[in-house]
Amino acid sequence: MQLHDVWFVLIAFLWTGYFFLEGFDFGIGVLTKLLARDRQEKRVLINTIGPVWDGNEVWLISAAGATFAAFPEWYATLFSGFYLPLLLILICLILRGVAFEYRVKRPEERWQRNWEHTIFWTSLLPAVLWGVIFGNIVHGVKIDAHKEYVGSLLDLLNPYAILGGLLTLTLFTFHGAVFASLKTVGDIRERARRMAAVLGPIAAVVAVGFLGWTQADKGDSTSLVAMIVAVVALVAALGANRLGREGWAFAFSGLTVVAAVTMLFLTLFPNVMPSTLNESWNLTVSNAASSPYTLKIMTWGAGFAAPLVMLYQGWTYWVFRKRIGTQHIAEAH
Repeated sequence: MQLHDVWFVLIAFLWTGYFFLEGFDFGIGVLTKLLARDRQEKRVLINTIGPVWDGNEVWLISAAGATFAAFPEWYATLFSGFYLPLLLILICLILRGVAFEYRVKRPEERWQRNWEHTIFWTSLLPAVLWGVIFGNIVHGVKIDAHKEYVGSLLDLLNPYAILGGLLTLTLFTFHGAVFASLKTVGDIRERARRMAAVLGPIAAVVAVGFLGWTQADKGDSTSLVAMIVAVVALVAALGANRLGREGWAFAFSGLTVVAAVTMLFLTLFPNVMPSTLNESWNLTVSNAASSPYTLKIMTWGAGFAAPLVMLYQGWTYWVFRKRIGTQHIAEAH
């Protein structure tokens, strides 16, 4: 295995970690409207991700930075061709962070309600857009001989990509509901379990449709295994949720996300962005990669930094591992 293959695997790992962590993060944001009955319960849900949401976004920064350094042609084509959806995601992530911090800075009802609306929409939109973006990456887009995207914004809104957006939205919201049941106590915990029981079958139907389409179009035996793992894990998550085993339910819902993203990267390799105009114009791990010397230096740096980042983030989750409920929320002044 050459270094550009290693870096493709590392970037796939970073995106998988991002979707696993930010998936339930976005799901909680969506559930502030679907699950919470009052402002106090919204505060409970937000507090379940309060200590970790910004750390989860480190995975996105790492994935984008690694793509820029290891595969500059991939980065250039992706971020220029997908400029508008990626810009919208960036705006959402900025506003979402501001909403978390500013929501309780003033006591007025309108002020807090507007920021709560912001949290909902800036969680829902990225959850959809990431599925649309990765659906287009896997399916292929209009790339010419100069490695430039020559399609339009409407070309990105094809049926396959839209189905991918529905999958990430439903799967992330289910993942968030399972996480909410794991991290809360009292009535909201029971309602989170019931919400997960409703969302899970919907996510399963969309997952079978999208992953089955992917397998039929570009899959092989390894991607088929990943697809089967994703579907079985989702069914297992539903079973564990029904039995009240929230820890196992979260582990299986997380495995569903991991297996689904892994399948996408398995069907993509050795391409990083296929061209629908001409297969010879595909961006691949070899023609889109940096020089071997650059990749070598990056490998040494990643080997040192990545374990440290994972250790401190794991420690954060351990410190804030306890459940919370409305009784833990102080009265607003």
